[in-house]
Amino acid sequence: MSVLVVGLSHKTAPVSALERASVSGDALGKLLEDMSHVPDIAETFVISTCNRVEVYAEVDRFHGAVNGACDLIGRYSGIPAGDLTQNLYVHYEDRAVKHLLAVASGLDSMVVGEDQILGQVRSALKLAREHGTLGRVLSDLGRLALRTGKRARAETGIDRLGVSLVGVGLELAAARLGNPSPLSPNDPSLLSDRSLLVVGAGAMSGLAVATAARSGAARIVVANRTRKKAERLAAGVGGTVAELSELPSAIAEADLVISCTGASGLLITETMVRSAIKGRAGTRPLVLLDLAMPRDVDPAVADLPGVHVIGMDEISGSGVDAVGADEVAAVGAIVEEEFTAYGSAIRAASVTPTVVALRAKAATVVDAELARLTGRLNEDSLSGHALEEIARTVQRVVDKLLHAPTVRIKELASSPGGEEYANALRVLFDLDPRAVEAVTHAEVGATEQEG
Repeated sequence: MSVLVVGLSHKTAPVSALERASVSGDALGKLLEDMSHVPDIAETFVISTCNRVEVYAEVDRFHGAVNGACDLIGRYSGIPAGDLTQNLYVHYEDRAVKHLLAVASGLDSMVVGEDQILGQVRSALKLAREHGTLGRVLSDLGRLALRTGKRARAETGIDRLGVSLVGVGLELAAARLGNPSPLSPNDPSLLSDRSLLVVGAGAMSGLAVATAARSGAARIVVANRTRKKAERLAAGVGGTVAELSELPSAIAEADLVISCTGASGLLITETMVRSAIKGRAGTRPLVLLDLAMPRDVDPAVADLPGVHVIGMDEISGSGVDAVGADEVAAVGAIVEEEFTAYGSAIRAASVTPTVVALRAKAATVVDAELARLTGRLNEDSLSGHALEEIARTVQRVVDKLLHAPTVRIKELASSPGGEEYANALRVLFDLDPRAVEAVTHAEVGATEQEG
């Protein structure tokens, strides 16, 4: 069994492909279930964000699992096989593990060090667990990834500016609005005296509203399909609410529009914005920050006079300079350290069934010999106390003889090629392969019951 990842991200695919490939809601749960039915996939989880769609799986066979994953990604995205293949990447075994650790640490993000990905990984694992597609191997790997991501943020400065897609987008928007200062998204003067319209009321919208409020926005309006959600979001920052049917007039009053809904089509059209700018007072610029996948804003809006559109493609890479090379190197060292420890633990655990089977065989031999000896000595009327002392002595001798080789085999197994030592142990002591396999299955069953 080995770990596999098949996916596409901002590094390999254009925004248009990522928009189509993004899976959420009920469709994501259905994708998980379909993925778990692929014959060569034992367990799986899926990370689907505006920047990436990645299938992680514990697999029996490489080619069958890759083909199954690619087929399902293509089916759910509707992207033709030829177009999809040129945007996909595949990582296997060690490379797959390292990739997940880099993702959770923020090293593979569109904005290096952004702080949302760790929560997205956690949510992906939780959803897979709820759908019953997460097993022992990927649960352990998921815990490793979350721990690595937490260490990266606690021990380095990779997120010292609270970098996120929203934060970088707001910095770009502020520059378009005429703020020349290189201020952070948390600076109360970044959006001072500016009027904002946030379209949507999901997690990204909540982050946008909170960040905009910290950035000194003078007025925040929230528009959403469900009014109650908009009211709840706006109430937290003293904002107001607008209906989606009122978007043209709400846009006309805003300096910055942040849109991040889950709509399947364009929500803010060229006609709508053209109508809005006709009703604007003065010649002040209008900026639209489109954080949605698929996009909410019609690309043609960018051609209107005095209007600027900032999309995911422009945000890509914009935050790299905010994180120095030293921080990136420090996070890379943490990833390498955690990966090395994980590999050592996996190799050490692989010999445990062999060690258990060896001790079980020794115990069987001891019990058989003690039973035979007891039968003989009973004929000589040896006391029960004496027989018990003999049994304890024999057991101590066997334990001492096995102690050094079993400890040593575990130490050797943690190094590369350690499995060969376990194979040698099985041959030297003529261990029944079925006994070793039985121990492995018993461990898996016990772990699944605990989970």
